[in-house]
Amino acid sequence: MTLILVAEDEPRISSFVKRGLEAAGYSTDVVADGTEALDRALAGGVDLLLLDVGLPGMDGFEVLRQLRGQGSPLPVIMLTARSSTRDTVDGLNAGANDYVPKPFKFDELLARVRSRLRENVSTGSVEIVYSDIRLDVLARRASVDQREIDLSAREFALAEQFLRHPGQVLSREQLLSNVWGLDFDPGSNIVDVYVRYLRAKFGTERITTVRGAGYRWE
Repeated sequence: MTLILVAEDEPRISSFVKRGLEAAGYSTDVVADGTEALDRALAGGVDLLLLDVGLPGMDGFEVLRQLRGQGSPLPVIMLTARSSTRDTVDGLNAGANDYVPKPFKFDELLARVRSRLRENVSTGSVEIVYSDIRLDVLARRASVDQREIDLSAREFALAEQFLRHPGQVLSREQLLSNVWGLDFDPGSNIVDVYVRYLRAKFGTERITTVRGAGYRWE
């Protein structure tokens, strides 16, 4: 059974999340401080970590930095009451796979958990190499023909989605869900905007628009 480690020091929240995850068919372990979270994550057997930022002993950012510094590819979803863009960027740049602000609806959290677990099962890799492009998922570094490309957290996540599915058409709905964690909004053009950013950095010929369907990485 899939084991999810919940690192949360507020008993009300950890109990709520634990009950929901177990009702959805997952096994859970709960820890309440950062040091214990890091030790338990490094011990193995955990499939995903839900990591609160404001943990006692060692905060979530430091747990994540040490986890990635020791080469762990464990999927991590950060939970925090902090809502600033800076905190979100810091978490993603430190190696988080996703970021969920409090308060959250459990259905949204469960959708993020399932998405991250699917990615981990289907790929199992921490580095993606396709043609002359290399993405280091843990270090959040991208290069083209050994030349490093500066990507924002969302640009990196979008490039990662494309490079995990080269040659496949990815719809705007899929990209919104997997990169932004959002349900499809027919009025939103955020995917199109970020595709333009990637074309500017990787080359316009790499991403093809498939009319009425989405985008394909060539």
